[in-house]
Amino acid sequence: MAAEGFIGEHFLKKGTTDSGAKANAESIDARSLLVKRRRRSATIGRSIMEYQVVVLGGGPAGLSAAIYAARSGFSTVILEKMLPGGQIANASRVENYPGFVDGVSGMELGQSMHRQAEKEGAETVITEVTGIELADRGADSIFHTVKTTDQDVRGLAVIIATGSRYRLLNVPGEIELTGKGVSYCATCDGPFFRGKKVLVVGGGDTAIADALELSKFANEVTVVHRRDELRASRALQGNVLRTPKIQFMWNSVVESIYGDPAVSSVRLRNTKNDIISELAVDGVFVAVGSVPSTGFLGDSVPVDEFGCVITNVQLETDVAGVFAAGDVRHDSARQAITAAGDGATAALSARRYISSL
Repeated sequence: MAAEGFIGEHFLKKGTTDSGAKANAESIDARSLLVKRRRRSATIGRSIMEYQVVVLGGGPAGLSAAIYAARSGFSTVILEKMLPGGQIANASRVENYPGFVDGVSGMELGQSMHRQAEKEGAETVITEVTGIELADRGADSIFHTVKTTDQDVRGLAVIIATGSRYRLLNVPGEIELTGKGVSYCATCDGPFFRGKKVLVVGGGDTAIADALELSKFANEVTVVHRRDELRASRALQGNVLRTPKIQFMWNSVVESIYGDPAVSSVRLRNTKNDIISELAVDGVFVAVGSVPSTGFLGDSVPVDEFGCVITNVQLETDVAGVFAAGDVRHDSARQAITAAGDGATAALSARRYISSL
């Protein structure tokens, strides 16, 4: 059976007839493409949605990209797996985002950015991205196809802003107490632990930088590391070893995190002799790395050894029409404000790309 379908409203370049556009929609000048087109295949039962800009991820990078793309007059959709706002929505308080003198809850910040994106005309689809099929230039296709659990979404430009997820300890109590003393961002949450005792888990640059940041607020900072030496840079090691508030528990790992309703202690195991101990703390900061959310990309775009998308300074990948922004990209600063800046840059690059078609 042949696939049934229809073409919805579209803008035609000057001199193009409606019947001609229906016969060859994909050859229309890119700047005057249809605002949105839906097509349902009778053979496979999946809908196909078409936009000029498809943004993968609804965190600060993705929402900023959507705002700029929509304001440029492009039909824009945000594909988000969970709640718009991304990881920032989990922060009880954000005090380093410009414009909020008294701080703002992460949830409120994310929702405000999302409302602004939708006000500008961007649409949101809650779905999980499962893959991407690049445009086949040999077949004169100008659309990339994003696969999701619900439908296919095609776009002239795709902005990857799926972020990264913190690598978890995967110990009892970690998930239950996240946001209640368990944190993955010292810069975000450090000020909430003034005069408290906190634990930092990890031995790399991030962990030691977090320990130094927390020493500005906490009375006591304990760094727990599974080895007997740090992996952090020599400069950071020198700074942390000269900070009286910071102490170390070498050759140790966290086995459990306790507390109700908030963190009160941790259970530790010595990796040399298996001796178990318990330490009273008010907060646990996990800094054992992050995992970029790029598994769905396969080999479609280049990534570094950690799985982060490689881009140039304009946030263009090696694939024409595919961009990356925020924590998902190589060398990201991993802050909400820099992610938002990335989103704007990627959208402006996408605008130049679409205008060149």
